[in-house]
Amino acid sequence: MTSTIDKSITLTEFLQLPETKPASEFIDNRIYQKPMPQGKHSRLQFKLCDVVNQIAEPQEIALAFPELRCTFGGRSIVPDVSVFTWERIPFDVNGEVENTFAVPTDWVIEIISPDQNATNVISNILHCLDRGTKLGWFLAPNERLVLVFLPGQQPLEMRGSDRLPVPDFLDLDLTVSQLFDWLKPGKPRVDA
Repeated sequence: MTSTIDKSITLTEFLQLPETKPASEFIDNRIYQKPMPQGKHSRLQFKLCDVVNQIAEPQEIALAFPELRCTFGGRSIVPDVSVFTWERIPFDVNGEVENTFAVPTDWVIEIISPDQNATNVISNILHCLDRGTKLGWFLAPNERLVLVFLPGQQPLEMRGSDRLPVPDFLDLDLTVSQLFDWLKPGKPRVDA
């Protein structure tokens, strides 16, 4: 279960606290600690980052980051996967990725864990969409379900052979079944 620290603090105070493992998020002046990722969660998170980065990184189109702290719009959240288009990634003077991301991700992906509060996770996706994120996925591995969130639209419930929408900057053809087949190591890779 996601733990909540009842003490109300400011975002500035939160950002001065040491990082926790698993990560804590700052939502509505409260601290919520995410649950420790388990096997299905970790496997999907890894594969999503890997597939997106194999397609997008060589051409400097985008990068997928696992568990990246993003602080914007009065919240500090740690989506399971944050995909940023290349031109929106903060780089330092050495051309290296900055440590601090103060903008919403272009594509946010959340994977629900068995003891996680779905309301907080969906609220974070909506927070991102309200601030410029183009696409949100909410993965429910136990139900083999993906809820797709697009700005200004009702969520889409996708299962089985449904083709998942991806941002227009990414050339990826993926069904819900293919996505959840990644939970079986050794299955064939998706063609990009």
